[in-house]
Amino acid sequence: MRVAFVLAALQAGGAERVVAEVSAGMAARGWTVEIITFDRPDDPIYHPLAPGITCTRLSLPGRGGGIRGIIQSARRVLALRRVLRDRQFDTVVAFLTKINVIALAAGWGLGRPTIVSERNNPLRQKANPLWNRLTSLLYAGAARIVIMSERSRQALPRASRRRAAIIPNPVTSRVVEPRPKTKTFVAVGRLTQQKGFDILLNAFARISPSLPDWRLTIFGDGPDRHALERQLALLGLQDRVSMPGATVVPGSWLDQTSIFVLPSRYEGWPNALAEALAAGLPAVAFDCDFGAAEMVKNDRTGVLVAAEDLDALAAAMHSLALDPPRQRRLADAASQQMLRYSPEQIVSQWCRLVENT
Repeated sequence: MRVAFVLAALQAGGAERVVAEVSAGMAARGWTVEIITFDRPDDPIYHPLAPGITCTRLSLPGRGGGIRGIIQSARRVLALRRVLRDRQFDTVVAFLTKINVIALAAGWGLGRPTIVSERNNPLRQKANPLWNRLTSLLYAGAARIVIMSERSRQALPRASRRRAAIIPNPVTSRVVEPRPKTKTFVAVGRLTQQKGFDILLNAFARISPSLPDWRLTIFGDGPDRHALERQLALLGLQDRVSMPGATVVPGSWLDQTSIFVLPSRYEGWPNALAEALAAGLPAVAFDCDFGAAEMVKNDRTGVLVAAEDLDALAAAMHSLALDPPRQRRLADAASQQMLRYSPEQIVSQWCRLVENT
């Protein structure tokens, strides 16, 4: 099989990690795999690619919205179409909504199946009405649409739902030993409104006086950093909360975590939560659409609270912090149930999908 993966860039992120892991599994089976991105050849690669995988980088980074964004998207379609026309791929696999639309447009009429992978919750993402219209039109031409949970099927255009295939993200189990000496709540993600770190800061401000030996660390970067830093200063938590940016080594934040917290307003499949559970860490998560409820069974494999409920989040964090035996019980159960998302099993699901498309 000759497969092309198309995504925006090779930076830190969940989609990028999945492409790196799935492409490595396919290459190990003897498949020819090429990754096509729109970033620049000298941009760093956060998740290492397996030997033998070809990478084509088209040097057409995003230009935001408006006319410039539309022109850049058209350039991306044309550049990608040239690559797809010149190569003899059996299947093209695209990741993330806008890249899915670009890949479908670029492959139109070339006679090769395109699988698109929806990684977030389009119902909650802000999008130009033109993009929404193009998504509905072009998704009709997708051979299959990969989603990560049954609940996320509702986010697809109605006519596309029958072609949906559910494949969760892979996660590698890695038990963290020994536990960090400093008691630390940890959250991980891009600093955006979606990730709910503003809610988390308010929750920690409520419980911090009664948990004087606990800290909060938020790993990640993004456009909301300055707003979050201002909020942090207003709450007077500069000595209790740190925001060190993205980790240099993928997953190294696990070694610094006592309790993981997912405060997201919405998700597609919360990769950081999956990594924490697989590593045997206790977790508190919002029951947001989508993904958290598939991994966290309340008071069995973690603590699940109503999405965007500040009071419930603060109470759950506080009670779990004061109950080490419960932390261990939840963490042990979580690590066992996450074995079903092993890379070997998920790569096999992807390979079967590609072979049968």
